[in-house]
Amino acid sequence: MSATRTTQSAGRGAWLRARGLQLALLLFLLAFPFVVAALTESSPYGVPRGDRMIMRGESVRWQSVLIEVYILGILAMSYNLLFGFTGIISFGHALFFGTAGYILGLALEYTDLSTELALLAGVVLALVFCGTLGLVIGMVTLRLKGVYFAIFTLAVAEMFFIFLGRWQLTRAEDGFAIGELPVWLDPSQSRLNFYYLALLLFVLTYLFIQRLVNSPTGAVFKAIRENEDRARMLGYDTLRYKLFAIVLACMLAGVAGLMQVLLNKKVGPELLSVSYTVDPLLMTIIGGIGTLTGPVIGSTGLHLLDIFLRDSSLTVGGTTIEIASIWGLLLGGIFILAVIVFPAGVVGTWRRWRARWAKRG
Repeated sequence: MSATRTTQSAGRGAWLRARGLQLALLLFLLAFPFVVAALTESSPYGVPRGDRMIMRGESVRWQSVLIEVYILGILAMSYNLLFGFTGIISFGHALFFGTAGYILGLALEYTDLSTELALLAGVVLALVFCGTLGLVIGMVTLRLKGVYFAIFTLAVAEMFFIFLGRWQLTRAEDGFAIGELPVWLDPSQSRLNFYYLALLLFVLTYLFIQRLVNSPTGAVFKAIRENEDRARMLGYDTLRYKLFAIVLACMLAGVAGLMQVLLNKKVGPELLSVSYTVDPLLMTIIGGIGTLTGPVIGSTGLHLLDIFLRDSSLTVGGTTIEIASIWGLLLGGIFILAVIVFPAGVVGTWRRWRARWAKRG
């Protein structure tokens, strides 16, 4: 009996040592709105005005920033599931991010259902549509190899972008606003509730992908990434596994799109812009392809860098240059520098360095 207890205690200790940093980070994120509120003497709930709350103050502003980090993190992790763990390069990931948002917006604004029921119907329909569309695209195109598959997905995404950008029902390029949401979910009235919902989905996405890639199915994903022909020779139906990865990644991208629309309460063709494919690709490469924490680090670093630098200016030879006007150029420079310094991404390069140090004793 004592031996069993000792083994269980040792197992719990090893688990805590392995997950200690992640648990500490989670606790910090849970307390973050109240920490900022205490440091800036602001309220994490906003400012009361009449019978509603106005979202003002530093705590509320930083809640919005971290919500965007969580959304981009979910999007980057979904892309990494395709690109990093299965070896499928897609240039049309924004298709699922944007169409999920459109379906939710249409359900909320163009149906006679109650707000709660329309929200539920929109979420379910959006996820089902993203999964089905990903399955159809995969079945049609997965026999294409490498860049041909990527170009086809880009073409399909651009087709949806052009169609929704001209569809008069959704007010074409202007898009439309979402007028009413349940108070407990409305980020313009209950930002703190929405913050914890976004954090919950972010953590669940991370844990789901972690469990998946460490399962036998995840091992097949990695085998397909390394050598699909060899995996096929071992008896695995690689097409089925690739379709499964695509469907999961598309639905997770749809979750990110739903949260983006709820946060901004705005639906427009910009949701399908190519930036929502390029950004998660860059975040995955910078953070570390085929790693669990790489996309999280990449999305967090790039978005916070964007927040801190966008309103800054640079003086060169007496000329003041706004950072926002050259942000694309700066992002390209950051990407080149990151690839040179961290050739395997931040996480991948760190693992290589740690292995070398351990080998040297």
